[in-house]
Amino acid sequence: MNSMTGYGKGIAEKHERKMTIEMKSVNHRFLDLLFKFPRGFQFAEDTLRKLLSQSMTRGHIEVFLTYEDNRTYKNAISLDRSLAQSYYKIGAELTELGYVNDLSVSTVLKMPDLVKVVQSEDDQTALLELIKEAGTQCVANLCAMRATEGRKLVEDIFTKVKAIEEELAKIEQRAPLVAEDYRIKLARRVQEALEGVELDQSKLANEVAFFIDRSNIDEEITRLKGHIAHYRELLPLDTPIGKQLDFLTQETNREVNTIGSKCNDAEITASVLTLKNLVEMVREQVQNLE
Repeated sequence: MNSMTGYGKGIAEKHERKMTIEMKSVNHRFLDLLFKFPRGFQFAEDTLRKLLSQSMTRGHIEVFLTYEDNRTYKNAISLDRSLAQSYYKIGAELTELGYVNDLSVSTVLKMPDLVKVVQSEDDQTALLELIKEAGTQCVANLCAMRATEGRKLVEDIFTKVKAIEEELAKIEQRAPLVAEDYRIKLARRVQEALEGVELDQSKLANEVAFFIDRSNIDEEITRLKGHIAHYRELLPLDTPIGKQLDFLTQETNREVNTIGSKCNDAEITASVLTLKNLVEMVREQVQNLE
């Protein structure tokens, strides 16, 4: 089980070239890739996209590429012949008008836009080789960090699930006593209101039975136990199951809310509030799992 949060870096150096690739990952519902490359490196996107999609299924990942060209002969000098000829013709015309023609090579070289330094086109095959090497290394480092973070998240979720189970046990132990407490309190209130008139036990029993039917949480407790067991089945798996855990957490939260709406007991209400807090913490952690 991997986290969707992580960072990776890969460096490849060969033939006086250096390629550095960095990747930063955060949680996302799907695999969302954002490439931030220098101009002219868009051809690398497909290669890195394939490397990432082979290793992970979810997460928003930003990919950064830095290239250093340290080749000795990477630049060339280019002469604009057409412009040079134009300068020469103008010089000849000025000579005819009586001007002294001192047009020398050193003078021409100082003329704007006549001579330009042009970087020679790089070998795309060599660049792609560096990109693959640095990208593979970067993805491996990113996956390693996501795996480490994932193990920490799973351990924490296990702890929270155990706490949920313990709090649910308190509710299960308290639930059978709620009806009797309600019967005693109801009888006391009715007797106080009737001021000594004999209480109709059958009507009291009907009222208690109605209360029990309305506030019964046996089904919710059973379903919550099933959800807890499902957590313990899913969490040890070494496959991307973040979406399944997210859905399971939603169902767990629904059952807890139902218990809260049905119960009419201070102790159970307190336990429900604790459960809601625990489930929310589980939800936050689950959203970071792949």
